[in-house]
Amino acid sequence: MKNAIQLFKPKYRNKEILKEIEECLNIGWTGLGYKTIEFEEMFKRYADIPNAHFVSSNTSGLHIALKILKDVNKWKDGDEVITTPITFISTNHSILYNNLKPAFADVDDSLCLDLESIKSKITKKTKAVMFVGIGGNMGQYQNILSFCKNNGLKLILDAAHCMGTKANRGYEGVVLAETQVGWDADVTVYSFQSVKNLPTADSGMICFENKDYDILARKLSWLGIDKDTYKRTSQKGNYKWDYDVIDLGFKSHGNSIMASMAKVALKYLDEDNENRRRISNMYDTGLNERIIKIKHNPMYKSSKHLYQIRVNNRDKIMEYLNDHNIFPGVHYKDNTQYDMYSYGYGTCPNAHKISEEIISLPLHLFLSEDDVKYVIEKVNDAVNIWN
Repeated sequence: MKNAIQLFKPKYRNKEILKEIEECLNIGWTGLGYKTIEFEEMFKRYADIPNAHFVSSNTSGLHIALKILKDVNKWKDGDEVITTPITFISTNHSILYNNLKPAFADVDDSLCLDLESIKSKITKKTKAVMFVGIGGNMGQYQNILSFCKNNGLKLILDAAHCMGTKANRGYEGVVLAETQVGWDADVTVYSFQSVKNLPTADSGMICFENKDYDILARKLSWLGIDKDTYKRTSQKGNYKWDYDVIDLGFKSHGNSIMASMAKVALKYLDEDNENRRRISNMYDTGLNERIIKIKHNPMYKSSKHLYQIRVNNRDKIMEYLNDHNIFPGVHYKDNTQYDMYSYGYGTCPNAHKISEEIISLPLHLFLSEDDVKYVIEKVNDAVNIWN
């Protein structure tokens, strides 16, 4: 029997990571500051994004991002954020955390939000759109961005899957090829959770277009305190201990241990994503032509965080694969099937149908060529039996 082939398996460069962590231990600073600042600067250079704040997770980042947009723009409880039902629940939980209402729009065949569906969901209470780049795919993002800007709507990019997704970017008359996506939304939030393309144990990054909002995010992620401990240690004078509390903030900042892992991972991100693209190309050419493969927008160089297909008899096919030691996943269950979002059930028929058909195939850096060929063989066999 073939050894188990898992959906995900993170790759850590242990020696380099431990060297970074040892530096933290030697100086006795493992929390906010030090390595978190180093990683933020490294990230900003990589992504060509001016503002970046390292936080404990993508979820906490979305929570704080929406709170800032709500407070600054004076949105009311019950105002609406148009969002997708095909996402991990943290996307839509972050809307509820802020007493806003997720308004579900349908998706297209890329699994990303469909612009025409967004237009049909707009009400007097609509304040923003939450775009999720599923698997690193950007779908109709550019058209949705233009629509939001032309109609006074804020755009939040949930880029949990998009670390390393790139696009051509115009800047002062010069085209910079393959620049990290996320510079043009009102706020972009990335994930560095353990199975993401840039893996730590868990952490994320908030990137506001507005510098003042970045400053506010730093305070809110540290319980609303106006100066973090690391800054106070370098402060001159007799009042290093003193600080003010500007708001009811949260304990959501990142720490230097996670930043140590992230610094090393970022060095290898482009190389690792090329390997994901190579595996994805093998799936593209080897899988049965009757299988619907989720296509990524060719205007972007996708991170290929996920390789997704659509099949009939999904559960039977997954059971067959499990019996042959292959363990794929599903990204994601239609969120309107959960009780708290059931008010949206039936309003996004394409998303619901796709949700019953999608499978995410194994895609990680420990897969050998033989592993990928074996997965292709067994998926094709299963489809010939059940599809």
